[in-house]
Amino acid sequence: MLTLGPHTFSSRLLVGTGKYPDFPTMQACHEASGTALVTVALRRVDLLGGQQANVLDHIDRSRISLLPNTAGCYTAEDAVETARIARELLGTDLLKLEVIGDPRTLWPDTEGTLEAARILVKEGFIVLPYCPDDPVTCQRLEDIGCAAVMPLAAPIGSGLGIRNPTSLQLIREAVRVPMIVDAGIGTASDAAIAMELGADAVLVNTAIASAQDPARMARAFRLAVEAGALAHQAGRMQKRLHANASSPLDGLWER
Repeated sequence: MLTLGPHTFSSRLLVGTGKYPDFPTMQACHEASGTALVTVALRRVDLLGGQQANVLDHIDRSRISLLPNTAGCYTAEDAVETARIARELLGTDLLKLEVIGDPRTLWPDTEGTLEAARILVKEGFIVLPYCPDDPVTCQRLEDIGCAAVMPLAAPIGSGLGIRNPTSLQLIREAVRVPMIVDAGIGTASDAAIAMELGADAVLVNTAIASAQDPARMARAFRLAVEAGALAHQAGRMQKRLHANASSPLDGLWER
């Protein structure tokens, strides 16, 4: 179970709604992933009915909740205004906060993210901020009142996987709120590693939507997240420099 503020979700895998070849493929991936929470980028989707097909018409709202996303916002002011529109149109206090600082790398603007988070938390939003893999920034976001932190694994859409596992471990030690690893995950094993490092959840979009078989990849991520979480809870064995026999030597039969 994943708890974000007052909300609880049955899956630790969050999935996106962008980059799929068509809506039926997106629906199949949501089903295969077992997700209970999907992101919707407000600035990239027409929610007022101007398009022939609306992404919301293809999401099973009876079992999947929406996580509005301020993707495409480059200032705190833009992000705050987009968040308010999202709450009005979608009727949810959940928000994935993105304030982008660089259009080439899509790296988060730390100062802008902190500024927007302060405003939105005061307005009653359940804020989940996309942020650098920086323990200090994550601590400050927790202090502001964010319900989780969402450090990147690598640049958005890069598929490079977890570039700095040490940073994620330090973040896990530094904050008490959930840590959701977001951006840059490329395949299911990356998600398993993130969970083994102590992540409470992962958010995946491009790695599923751009796979040769998106629905099969979505199921792979579902299993990887479950396996990684179990491995973290079980506690891995201690690493050793030298070999250590699997079978005990006590009582070994000798000629």
